Amino acid sequence: MLGVAAIVFSLVLLMAIAYRGLPVIVFAPICAAAALALAGVPILPGYTDSFMNGAADYVRAFFPVFLLGAIFGKLMEAGGAAASIARAIVRAFGSRRAIPAVVLACAVLTYGGVSLFVVAFAVYPFGAALFKAAGIPKRLLPGAIALGAFTLTMDALPGSPQIQNLIPTRTFGTDAYAAPVLGCVGGAAILIGGLIWLDRRRAWAAAAGEGYGAGHANEPEPKPDLDLPSLPVALLPLLLVLAANFVASRTPWSIAGWYSEDLLRGSFPTINVRTASPTWALITALCIGITATLALNARRLRGSLTVSLTAATSGALLAIFNTASEVGYGSVIKTLPGFQVIRNGVLGLSQSVLISEAVAVNILSGITGSASGGLSIALEVMGAHYLEAAKAQGISPEWLHRIASMASGGMDTLPHNGAVITLLAITGLTHRQSYPDIFAITLLKTSTVFALAAAATAWA
Repeated sequence: MLGVAAIVFSLVLLMAIAYRGLPVIVFAPICAAAALALAGVPILPGYTDSFMNGAADYVRAFFPVFLLGAIFGKLMEAGGAAASIARAIVRAFGSRRAIPAVVLACAVLTYGGVSLFVVAFAVYPFGAALFKAAGIPKRLLPGAIALGAFTLTMDALPGSPQIQNLIPTRTFGTDAYAAPVLGCVGGAAILIGGLIWLDRRRAWAAAAGEGYGAGHANEPEPKPDLDLPSLPVALLPLLLVLAANFVASRTPWSIAGWYSEDLLRGSFPTINVRTASPTWALITALCIGITATLALNARRLRGSLTVSLTAATSGALLAIFNTASEVGYGSVIKTLPGFQVIRNGVLGLSQSVLISEAVAVNILSGITGSASGGLSIALEVMGAHYLEAAKAQGISPEWLHRIASMASGGMDTLPHNGAVITLLAITGLTHRQSYPDIFAITLLKTSTVFALAAAATAWA
């Protein structure tokens, strides 16, 4: 029981630290050291071996995706492509369909590979103008952005280039297009349910005589003379990323067949092509997208390329090392004596491996306030067991992938989540004003994941 108490204490401490916005990269090893000390395990060997090996393995596996994704998103923002797409969708829908317009704009950008933070910056000015013209309360805008950017296109729809859809490939030997039917059904349910909720909130506000509101902070200034690329030019890099990822993943030209087994066995004997090829495919797709963005927006990027690349690099480094610290923490936890008790407790919550997996990923994502962090920890400490149990139950590894990925985007959006805090800062709103709608979408996403897990279990 002392070992269990040590793990619980360190988890609560990590959650409190994340909630207060303190840097996880600094405090994750401290929480791991606290767990080691309370469990009576040597601290320094636990840090240099378990913690650092787990963190280093994560950086080695996913750093190219973090870096290239950040560069692609930043170039799309700096070149005006992200704003062009957002403005075109918003104008096409008009003020009468303001909420679906904002949701769709966020979804298109996120599914095309643009990072969540860049999407929020790009869509907010146009979304705010549209909500103001339609007389919709501004406090509903963060919920609409969250529905489009933080849900179906982040981890539900097959082929999403977001990191939450890539992490499970290493554990389950799948690719980004795992369980397409399951993902599409879940994504559609989340989209429809979220739109119904936000529209009812709009109707309730209208019935109460509430409009856009006045005196808001951080109101965007109108910029009618923006030099933006045309919509086809702006969309082309996104389409190239999606097409290249698909071709390199699930066609006769799949990247898994680019190199002969003899070459890899002789020069790179430790590489597992099946687990590495999804990452190779996404690296290739993002490189094509970056090249296209540079070529199509050379004039617009000429004066800001250095600043954009520096900002993208800094953001990628901070993001991956924060997540790597959480993975290192998970690597320490799984070595402690009390972990076996906790793992058996989580696995014993349900005979269904899919429901058990959804519970574990949701809890850890909620505690850490990070979808990728919670997903990485859960798969680091229990992924192999889930894969073994799934084989015994006749469950496809692709279903494990999709449920894990979608569950990571459930309770991760608690108030201390970094994306939520940043979104509210961008829109100039507070948790009190806008978080209830974000939380409603969080509950919808979480319940959808458990419904899918139950349905898939029954089908199997």
